[in-house]
Amino acid sequence: MSRTTHNGITLEYETHGDPANPALLLIMGLGAQLTLWPIELVEALVERGYYVIRHDNRDIGLSTKFTEAGVPDMQSVVMALMTGQKPDVPYTLSDMAADAMAVLDAVGVKQAHIVGASMGGMIAQLVAIEHPGRVLSLTSIMSSTGNPMLPPARPEAMAALMAPIAPDAGLATILDRGAMISKAIGSPGYPADPERLSANVTRDFQRSFHPTGAARQMAAIMADGDRRARLKGVTAPTLVIHGADDPLVPVEGGRDTVEAIPGARIVEIPGMGHDLPLALVETIADTIAGHARRT
Repeated sequence: MSRTTHNGITLEYETHGDPANPALLLIMGLGAQLTLWPIELVEALVERGYYVIRHDNRDIGLSTKFTEAGVPDMQSVVMALMTGQKPDVPYTLSDMAADAMAVLDAVGVKQAHIVGASMGGMIAQLVAIEHPGRVLSLTSIMSSTGNPMLPPARPEAMAALMAPIAPDAGLATILDRGAMISKAIGSPGYPADPERLSANVTRDFQRSFHPTGAARQMAAIMADGDRRARLKGVTAPTLVIHGADDPLVPVEGGRDTVEAIPGARIVEIPGMGHDLPLALVETIADTIAGHARRT
């Protein structure tokens, strides 16, 4: 594990593989620590010849928390967007994209293949929009464009993800919550192994428990709005990977991303939901590496 400081905040990151190989940066999603990238996927990408970097986004894991900013008023964010005003949020997805570039700077990487999952896909899209010279290729996984006309998440999936949780909740509560979320948003064709899920939830709880960070990250997602017009200017070779059975970000979000980015292509995976199942690690690694090689 390593740390770097950027604009007054600390970002936790780690690297895997040979620094002489092409760099591949993994950006994780809402309320998720870098550990949610399965180590098996990281190792599979290393085996395919990449120098893999993953980091904790701000407000999660071992990176700087913004607790003093409090919980955002989501209704005010929505009202600001509806009236054409700039929402008042603690930070933006663009700030998080700049954080990702600071991590690349810390490891001495000028250009990388950028891979993001869910909110991380949105951040990766903004890297390609705002830092195009740093991007060798873009892979957006189970993400979307911010288009308000797209089908919403299934109610049970959003309810599970956004269910309130006390800051002093214990491990037993977090284990129950993890099982509930996995059932609501996970891959119907590749259900999670209960023992592995329990071990991963326990690991992440012991590493860092910071439930309010997800609310501020959600505010950043909402404040960024519709990216379609901005995505039309993306020049990086772009791949979209999306589960055909994603209940949280329906596959239409991936298809909309492809329509917005010139030359983008999509790989839809039957049975995959809104997670990265162990059974699909080799498939996902092959797909990411194949796209990176073609660029």
